[in-house]
Amino acid sequence: MSKRAVLEVIALDVEDAVAAQAGGADRLELVTEMAADGLTPSAATVAAIRAAVDIDLRVMLRPADGFAAGDPEDVDRLVRVAGELREAGADQFVLGFLDADGGVDLAAVERVVAALDGCRWTFHRAIDRATDRDSLRKQLADLPGLDTYLTAGAAEGVDEGLPTLLAEAAHGGEPGYEQQILVGGGLRLDHVPRLRAAGITAFHIGGAARSAGWAGPVSEGAVREWRRALDRE
Repeated sequence: MSKRAVLEVIALDVEDAVAAQAGGADRLELVTEMAADGLTPSAATVAAIRAAVDIDLRVMLRPADGFAAGDPEDVDRLVRVAGELREAGADQFVLGFLDADGGVDLAAVERVVAALDGCRWTFHRAIDRATDRDSLRKQLADLPGLDTYLTAGAAEGVDEGLPTLLAEAAHGGEPGYEQQILVGGGLRLDHVPRLRAAGITAFHIGGAARSAGWAGPVSEGAVREWRRALDRE
């Protein structure tokens, strides 16, 4: 019996969250400002969603478009925001910062992770912009709470990144590769069979969960179609 796949859906508000849970999502990624590819939502939004659904929530810690953490004052602010989000009920997070050369900004990541105090977290698609994915994984390997990489395998999306995803799945359990691969970024239903065959068990959708695209809310029916497809595999 293969392991049930995890389906994570991006939610912007309570309406999205309720529809995603009803459609069979296992987890939500909470963000705002999709025009900037997803920034940190307000503590009030997180608290409202936490009250409305009972599935896992991962809250984005990303202050601005791009993958830079900013200057030390920006990181201080993010640490404060992480504390406010935890008070609002957040207990899982999503983050990832690169330096100007495309290496991991380890100082910024370590400061924010320290503020999470053991909460579980995902290193997001910043890995798809890194100059050396293997080095990034090995530098982050021992950070507390890191259990997932959200990745398309390439900055352009899953079509281009599929060979990388399949190769990284084959390294599972090796140092730097113990974390779950959560595939997202241009993911389509027709990618799922190859990814499942490679042992990948976690999938992340945003626009694919919305029948009207980003202009409209999450569609319970669209999420259910993904749930059925993943359960078939």
